Amino acid sequence: MLKEAEARTMSENEKVVATEEEKEVVSKNFIEQIIEKDLAEGVYDTVHTRFPPEPNGYLHIGHAKSILLNYGLAQEYGGKFNMRFDDTNPTKEKNEFVESIKADVAWLGADYEDRLFFASNYFEQMYEGAVKLIKKGKAYVSDLSAEQMREYRGTLTEPGKEDPNRNRSVEENLALFEDMKNGKVADGEKTLRAKIDMASPNINMRDPILYRVAHLHHHNTGDKWCIYPMYDFAHPIEDAIEGITHSICTLEFEDHRPLYNWVVEELEYPHPPKQIEFAKMYLTNVVTGKRYIKKLVEDGIVDGWDDPRLVSIAALRRRGFTPESIKLFVDLCGVSKANSSAEYSMLEYCIREDLKMKKPRVMAALNPIKLVIDNYPEGQSEMLTVANNLENESLGSREVPFERELYIDREDFMEEPPRKYFRLFPGNEVRLMHAYFVTCTGYEKDEEGNVTVVHCTYDPASKGGNSPDGRKVKGTIHWVPASKAVKAEVRLYENIIDEEKGVYNEDGSLNLNPNSLTVLKECYIEPSVADAKAYDSFQFVRQGFFCVDCKDSKPDALVFNRIVSLKSSYVLPKGDNK
Repeated sequence: MLKEAEARTMSENEKVVATEEEKEVVSKNFIEQIIEKDLAEGVYDTVHTRFPPEPNGYLHIGHAKSILLNYGLAQEYGGKFNMRFDDTNPTKEKNEFVESIKADVAWLGADYEDRLFFASNYFEQMYEGAVKLIKKGKAYVSDLSAEQMREYRGTLTEPGKEDPNRNRSVEENLALFEDMKNGKVADGEKTLRAKIDMASPNINMRDPILYRVAHLHHHNTGDKWCIYPMYDFAHPIEDAIEGITHSICTLEFEDHRPLYNWVVEELEYPHPPKQIEFAKMYLTNVVTGKRYIKKLVEDGIVDGWDDPRLVSIAALRRRGFTPESIKLFVDLCGVSKANSSAEYSMLEYCIREDLKMKKPRVMAALNPIKLVIDNYPEGQSEMLTVANNLENESLGSREVPFERELYIDREDFMEEPPRKYFRLFPGNEVRLMHAYFVTCTGYEKDEEGNVTVVHCTYDPASKGGNSPDGRKVKGTIHWVPASKAVKAEVRLYENIIDEEKGVYNEDGSLNLNPNSLTVLKECYIEPSVADAKAYDSFQFVRQGFFCVDCKDSKPDALVFNRIVSLKSSYVLPKGDNK
């Protein structure tokens, strides 16, 4: 848990205090305060947290906050962290999602060691718990349909009506529940309900459903069960069985907390877990809804749940984001009880901050045009020593071949330039990065009038980009050697949402950005990237940070995804020294 980040949260529980040295010391966030109070008062003698996703889709950036928060609290207090799949609804759950979630959690560095669990492993204990509630007169079998259940439930201002089956005998309820378990009841015909209070101001406490009948194949238990527990019943039992001390969840479960407590109290667990809610992390102008992403995939607008334009964790990983950048983003957002949104530019800021000192800066011509140095000896080449990162000497240097024919970016040449254009144009001299001064002498065009080749001469005395006579040039351009360059495909990504219009149209459909993906098929990159493998990343000079695509790239046909451009619209607030 990074304390600097917590200074930026909106929680009313946070303070800044002064040390003897009059330095700022950041107080604990409200969850840490609760945990430390529990430990001090002996409520718990350890800290045990968990991350409990339902395997019905891919995780997104919001889930990363929950993963890192739960894991971070366990680490901070020397406790344990569990990974558990809440697989109580076989309707949408798949092994594909189980494996993707495991990969995401491992990539983020949340080590659950040997503590990988499935809610379905506890189905027997949950069933026994339901039987116990029936015997205590705290649960009954209902014949109401879903529509009738809604009618009987009441409203926020009116109490509900009692179920006609609410006062069935314990013996009848046990027999009917056994019939449900043994497959003698059709889907939707009966449910098991808790017997609490139909007049409760909290609608969640108005005799909630504990079990429903569903004759479905389960990814983990197969066809053993045809009744499945509801999440609100299963989750507290799972936490109690595993010895979870602090069940950290998002704010929408705050109204469910009385039911959570009711379950663990009525089932008489000796050391019941404590549920604590925090605010979700919302990212502006992104798509996280599973229904929307599923449609984008089915319509072929994106090439899967890991398409780099999405913000699933798999998509961010494929695009080139790092675990460290996600952790920085989560820390900057902080832990709060108040819902708030973060700009996507803040996430981009975090990846720039993480990569800028770690990655080599290589030269690439994404929209190439040939540059011929007419007075450079034909057939000759030389190796130039180039620093990998001028801001980080520890990354060392590399050798880049220089020769008569090069590729430069098309935007670095103009026939008739505007004022203050300091790149190549007829008669102008520029510096070739790490190499020589060159002066444009002319150009060639094709039949359609497009410039295809630029000609120049070089000053042999200006090697290294410095002239012995002290003359200055205002422009510096990058280049790659034509005969030794690596040809690659480069994909430039923008937000899949049209940010000016917002995420949704009036009819609920998505406002898609038609320019969210630009594919450049014929790019040339310096030969130092020739052996790059999946997820390897580089800074392309003046272009941004790029990552080798993990799905489509091949050793003889590299594909690079642009992670982020070099320019940022995000401004770190004053006092933040990340």
